Amino acid sequence: MIKRGILSILALTLAFSGFTAIAGTSAADAAPRGCPDVELVFARGTIESAPPVGLTGLSFADALRRELPGKSVRVYGVQYPASDQFQNRLRFAQTVRDGVVTTQNHIKRVVAVCPGTKIVLGGYSQGAVVAGYAVANAIDVPVRYKQYARFAPTPLPAPVARHITAVVLFAPPSDRFIRDVGAPPIRVAAAYRGKTVRYCIPGDTICDGAPVGGPNVLHVLYSVNGMADAAARYVHNRL
Repeated sequence: MIKRGILSILALTLAFSGFTAIAGTSAADAAPRGCPDVELVFARGTIESAPPVGLTGLSFADALRRELPGKSVRVYGVQYPASDQFQNRLRFAQTVRDGVVTTQNHIKRVVAVCPGTKIVLGGYSQGAVVAGYAVANAIDVPVRYKQYARFAPTPLPAPVARHITAVVLFAPPSDRFIRDVGAPPIRVAAAYRGKTVRYCIPGDTICDGAPVGGPNVLHVLYSVNGMADAAARYVHNRL
């Protein structure tokens, strides 16, 4: 579990640094009426402070707005529990599934109502799992959980891919981590692979391939270590 004290310190750091606050989930977030140029759909990490997007999402949104002057950027924080109940695997799987379905439904609404809007999908830690599954070609449920396979989210419709400009994953759990916890592998569909970028701080044991275990202090530094700025530049180059 992420140390709450560390998160509190980071929250204060961001507050005194003047980061843009993000309230609500989508509609009126620093965007003009109508359809924005860019919509950031972001899933926060496990019990992360500053919902609905979390500290990493706040940092990324702020960097994206600085990187795209003159363009309207609207932010949607995925509404899902971001549960820390790792010992109850079925309940935890349910929270991830809820996040994936909510993410996919919101993306489909944006495509239907604002077809000219460029969508940026992002997530941090558990939220990166949600984002990754949301653009997966399929979710392969492990054999021992096959009785629940019918509840797995289905892939996004193929035409949606052209509306998603970038998929940005901060600290996504490594393949080894995912395998060790018995979760389905995160396999981004072919249509999204060329527009997906992953950020992992060297030594972050969640995403660097270390054996499964709790996060270390490096795992909570993505909002302040410059990777949010790098991700914003990546998005800019794809627009």
